Amino acid sequence: MVLTRNKVLLPIAAALLFSVAALALVSPEREQAVEANDTTPLQPQIRHARTAEEILIKLQRRHYEKRQFDDSLSSLLLDTYLENLDPNKNYFSREDIAAFEPYRFELDDGLRRGNLKPSYKIFNRYRELAISYIEHTQKNLPELIAGLDFERDEHIQLNSEEQDWPANNAERDDRRRKSLKNAVLSLRLAEKDDDEIVETLQKRFRNQVTRLRQFNAEDVFQTYMNALVSLYDPHSNYMSPRTSENFSINMSLSLEGIGAVLSSDGDYTVVERLVKGGPAELQGELKPKHRIIAVGQGRDSEVENVVGWRLDEVVELIRGRKNTVVKLEIQGQDAGSQLESKFIHIVRNKVKLEEQAAQSDTLDVYYNGQLKKIGVVQVPTFYHDYEAQMRGEKNFRSTTRDVQKLLKQLDEEQVEGVVIDLRGNGGGYLEEARTLTGLFVERGPVVQIRMANGKIKPEGNYPNPDHYDKPIIVLIDRLSASASEIFAGAIQDYGRGLVVGSQSFGKGTVQQVTPLNHGALKLTEAKYYRISGESTQHRGVLPDIVLPSLYDGSEIGENTLDRALGWDKVKPLRHRVYGDFSPLVNSLQQEHAARVGDDPDYRYLVDKISLNDKYKAITDLPLSLSKRKAMIEADESDREALERALRVAKGLPAEPEEEPADNAGDDNKTLASVDVDKQEAGSDEQDPRSDFLLNEAASILLDAISLANGESIVKSRVAANENIVKESSAN
Repeated sequence: MVLTRNKVLLPIAAALLFSVAALALVSPEREQAVEANDTTPLQPQIRHARTAEEILIKLQRRHYEKRQFDDSLSSLLLDTYLENLDPNKNYFSREDIAAFEPYRFELDDGLRRGNLKPSYKIFNRYRELAISYIEHTQKNLPELIAGLDFERDEHIQLNSEEQDWPANNAERDDRRRKSLKNAVLSLRLAEKDDDEIVETLQKRFRNQVTRLRQFNAEDVFQTYMNALVSLYDPHSNYMSPRTSENFSINMSLSLEGIGAVLSSDGDYTVVERLVKGGPAELQGELKPKHRIIAVGQGRDSEVENVVGWRLDEVVELIRGRKNTVVKLEIQGQDAGSQLESKFIHIVRNKVKLEEQAAQSDTLDVYYNGQLKKIGVVQVPTFYHDYEAQMRGEKNFRSTTRDVQKLLKQLDEEQVEGVVIDLRGNGGGYLEEARTLTGLFVERGPVVQIRMANGKIKPEGNYPNPDHYDKPIIVLIDRLSASASEIFAGAIQDYGRGLVVGSQSFGKGTVQQVTPLNHGALKLTEAKYYRISGESTQHRGVLPDIVLPSLYDGSEIGENTLDRALGWDKVKPLRHRVYGDFSPLVNSLQQEHAARVGDDPDYRYLVDKISLNDKYKAITDLPLSLSKRKAMIEADESDREALERALRVAKGLPAEPEEEPADNAGDDNKTLASVDVDKQEAGSDEQDPRSDFLLNEAASILLDAISLANGESIVKSRVAANENIVKESSAN
């Protein structure tokens, strides 16, 4: 059975968001002092037994699906727990797992009685096997490396989760050999000599052993309970007392770092998402699903390899003082991206409120021989400053308030219509999705919330005769989630505007945090439904017109998560329909296809997606040094060819000119301050005139206006990148 462990999420800079699972996080609370060389078998504590019973009761009574914990879930719990402990399948063999089979259909009965002993026995065996192997490898590392044949034609599977457990010790040892060979090969390709490779791996192994020895009873309980809770859905989890405390300060924006939510995936630290307006997003090179391989302090610093590190240790290494530079070595997860890593530099800073707030732009587009002005409202997140509101501040900030002001400004500029840009908007306050919808419809429901008891509660808006009535388009992508999907779905259901872009994330569930006698439980207790009756869960919002996206729907989205709740429908609500776009869609798609057919940015995007798909289809990597180098060279050649083709198509030289060196004579500028200037200027690189997808959305909006007015759009085939004017304002 192939299962994916529940992930640990940690944000850098914006807040501490702990969604605990697996072994990636060791709780900072240490109720029992554990020496670094202590491998005494761990035992559950009395309070753990009481808490386990409490969690099981709440799961069966309050979780949205109310699944009974029976023998089938007991079997699944065993498999999930084993995979959470040993995700790369390096330590347990099928022979080891056979010893745990008597527990397979007994864990459910044991939990009802508060019996946690099986989970601790399994963990103790895991730790014993892991420490034994790691210490053996550490002791004999030079000899093991010397015995590796780097021209032998063999491969290593990229996704260990798709492998079965090794049948016996011999098969397990062969996997370990390949894993070590791949680690050494990667370091050689990074131009490390043999001494540096041994030093790097020795340190990695020492850290792993130290962490294994430091685990205490609380850590094991946390791991086991999250394996249990993950059986119900991927967004529910158990939080220890310390983790619960950290969760309560989420969204505080009080820490400084790079503005990224990280997760632990086996030995790797992976970027889950970027915080809107944060340093990483502004810098532009770090993306979701990137692995962080190494971290350094300063632009010219040496980096420290963090593969195999505990997640919170990587977090601490990335955090630092404001306006200092953190150097990251990163790589992607697909075969092409794993061939070679690259270094990026990000200036630490706080997430700025003004960067998260809604902003407006105007685009002047040549259309049918005339200059047309389209408004753009970018909504990075759904926010509401409740603290300022409670203090009685009249001008407190919220998404709805800010967008309302921006719409008035755009109206004064006499725009033809507005594109609401929700790309990358992962959600926020549900109330803001409801009230924002109220700016565009006169009155009516916005969303339905179905509780675990089956009751459905509609949420809507009061009459708003002054609602914005010009044509709109909502632009979404795979990272648009939760509140973004509620807003986009409502606009689509009302026929108030078109939705264009790519399929959204599909997060349509509601979680509540419930305190326990020991820690807290975040539980999925409700589900969102559109006014059409369709859930946003799992399926997300499907655009009326699809635009290409670099985000792979097979890797990002609710439907990629284990045991995500499914899509379904409830009874639709009566609501007004402002317009029916279905008769226009075919014509709009034809015009879109004709317009982008020869557009160099469109061709580049499609070809880049195709190249990414080529490497994502590769399931294993060669462990031959010459073949790995050949793959790297082929990948570099393919990507350079794409860049050259784009430049030539735009009438530029095939090879870019070298940038002049920074002004070394400016004594008033430190390297960090220069980096700050460049990073803050990074937002200028997102100029709408150079944003192909945004420009195309504006052209589609003009097509829709023309069709709705019965006008011909034959002359509209002008590339969107011929926009010539940008005006910008931030509320």
